[in-house]
Amino acid sequence: MSTFDPPIRQEYLAELAPVASGELARPLPLAVRLWDHGGVRKAVLLLALVTLWELLARWQGNDLLLPTFLQTARAFGEGIASGELLEKVRVSLAVLAQGYAAGIASAFVLTALAVSTRLGRDLLETLVSMFNPLPAIALLPLAMLWLGLGHGSLVFVIVHAVLWPLALGTYAGFQAVPETLRMAGRNYGLRGLPFVVQILVPAALPAILSGLKIGWAFAWRTLIAAELVFGASSGKGGLGWYIFQNRNELYTDKVFAGLAAVILIGLAVEHLLFAALERGTVRRWAMQR
Repeated sequence: MSTFDPPIRQEYLAELAPVASGELARPLPLAVRLWDHGGVRKAVLLLALVTLWELLARWQGNDLLLPTFLQTARAFGEGIASGELLEKVRVSLAVLAQGYAAGIASAFVLTALAVSTRLGRDLLETLVSMFNPLPAIALLPLAMLWLGLGHGSLVFVIVHAVLWPLALGTYAGFQAVPETLRMAGRNYGLRGLPFVVQILVPAALPAILSGLKIGWAFAWRTLIAAELVFGASSGKGGLGWYIFQNRNELYTDKVFAGLAAVILIGLAVEHLLFAALERGTVRRWAMQR
């Protein structure tokens, strides 16, 4: 044997003790099974944060600066019972739905042009480079000048917030579609819009869903910020106006109740709407883990 050969490891056989059949069928303890559930772990984390909030507010001892969780929960319940908070939520969601839908339609048109023609690709890259870094709230003064003191100004800034990240994510997903799928679509005679709808959109669906979630987050926070600045239109204001108005009147518990409503709506959309959409599409089709 050469000196450069690795040493020979001695083989051996380890005898394992037999396992009783009852031990194999023994279930895990209830606490372990509960902790393995993601919802339980998140609930424990939320409970810890709420407890920390309550203790910090009681230690600080100034309701004007930081109300306790119980005071916020009471203000939230009173807002729901009186219908005031629900009305603000309805107004905000109605404006958001208009701007979000318009942003999705505009992004689809731009990306369809980008993957169909060279001029469309140049147009999308140029517009994204110009307007994606521009904060949507910075356009609110111009929107108010052009569209007046109405919901049109809010819809305008929401479209700006949704359009560019969604178009960029969708275009990146289209670019990542394998060439084999593209060739299959061309062999079936698909060109233009049918090629985009039947080949590119299903293959790029994970990227499109990610763009939709990012666009939703941008649109939601842009709407709240715009309502804080813009105020009410036609005598009606949304959640942002509710927060701003109660801050002026020093109802800090209602300010926190409005913020809680913003957070709860965001969690509901993320974990109910988008999670169900992912389970029914990309995860069901094994396109995403």
